[in-house]
Amino acid sequence: MARSSRQRRRLRRDRHGRGLRGPLYPASLPAAASRAERFDALVLDALEPIEARWRDQLTKLDVAVDDVPEVRRGSRPIAVDGVLHDGAVPLSRLVPAGVDRAGLPTRARIVLYRRPLEARAKDPAELAELVHDVLVEQVAGYLGVEPDVIEGGD
Repeated sequence: MARSSRQRRRLRRDRHGRGLRGPLYPASLPAAASRAERFDALVLDALEPIEARWRDQLTKLDVAVDDVPEVRRGSRPIAVDGVLHDGAVPLSRLVPAGVDRAGLPTRARIVLYRRPLEARAKDPAELAELVHDVLVEQVAGYLGVEPDVIEGGD
C-alpha cells in the first residue's frame, strides 16, 4: 500500500511542522541536568564528608535514591521505630541487611525519596540541608549512635 507524499512528510516532522528541535542547553552546562541528576549529585555531596569520616563502618552500606516511597492503598496506620505513621510520607528509609526472595544475601541500604524531600524544601539551599540532615539521621541509625556523633560532636 503506497502512502502519499504528504503522509510521508508528516511522519518526518513533529505535529507543528517545524522539524525536530535540538537540546535547550548544551550537555556541558549544569542546567542541562535533570532534576533527578541534580538530586543525585546533591546526595553524593552530602554523603562525602560522612563517608570520609566513617568509611570503615560504612563498607557494607549502600545509599540509593528513589522518586517516591511505595504506599499501599487502604493500609492502616503503622508503628515504625516507635512512631505512628498515618499518611505522612516518609523522606527516607533504612533497609537492614537480610535475604531477598531468591534467598540471596542483601546489603543494608539507605533509600532517600527525592520527591518528598524536594516538596518540603523551599529552595536549593534548604534542600541540601534537609538531605544532609536525613542522611546523618539514617547513618546514625545504621551505626547505632546519636546524630551528633556522626556530625563530629563526639
